[in-house]
Amino acid sequence: MAKGERADRLKLETVTAMKAKDKDRLQVLRMMSAAIKQIEVDTREELDDDDVVKVVRSYAKKIKDSIQGARDAGREEMIPALEAEMAVVQEYLPAEMDDAILEGLVREAIEETGAVSMKEMGQVMKAAMTKIAGRAEGGRVSAAVKKLLAG
Repeated sequence: MAKGERADRLKLETVTAMKAKDKDRLQVLRMMSAAIKQIEVDTREELDDDDVVKVVRSYAKKIKDSIQGARDAGREEMIPALEAEMAVVQEYLPAEMDDAILEGLVREAIEETGAVSMKEMGQVMKAAMTKIAGRAEGGRVSAAVKKLLAG
């Protein structure tokens, strides 16, 4: 399985959850492990810590979408379980980047690409996402790029 600090922690906490008979936490940890393993099987490569973060971030996005879907469908009874699942997943994600730092990195990306209008947003996003390296969600980066290119 994957190598790195987060992958090792995931393995260790899975065993701990099994011993503690914490079914809910164990289920979430196993789902994350399965998602990581699936990517490794598909790519035939062992994932490093950065790749593990990408997989976990993708899993977190699915949970957020499920929470929103439950709200939209009026299924409020599902939300507490999904939020508990999200709390476990959040433990494996790096802290979100501060807005000021995010904006600074987006400014750097705009300067590097020479972008002056929204037409170059794709180039700026590519450069910015490389700099940000998973420390902020794409939606936040996109909003910052739009704000700085428009104003």
